[in-house]
Amino acid sequence: MSRSAVWHPFTQHATEPVPPTIARTEGAYVETREGKRILDAISSWWVITHGHRHPKIMEAIRNAAETLDQVIFAGLSHQPAERLASALVDMTPPGLDWVFYSDSGS
Repeated sequence: MSRSAVWHPFTQHATEPVPPTIARTEGAYVETREGKRILDAISSWWVITHGHRHPKIMEAIRNAAETLDQVIFAGLSHQPAERLASALVDMTPPGLDWVFYSDSGS
């Protein structure tokens, strides 16, 4: 495969070889299009706790996507976010009464 238009983070593009293309993931492994399994010792930033495609997480994603995919918080809200925020506030000391949802911006 030749270089793509993707800018890969933490990579020196002028000297690094073309990265392998991952076709699927499961548990602690990623797999290339050619079928080579690679232990994901980095665990991608988002899957370190449960691994790739954890069955319960995948089921929750599928269930959520049946009714909500993405709702911007600029003037809108939704029940799952409200329930989670209330549960988080209930765990915190008095005075920490708000939850601000944020991500990497990607």
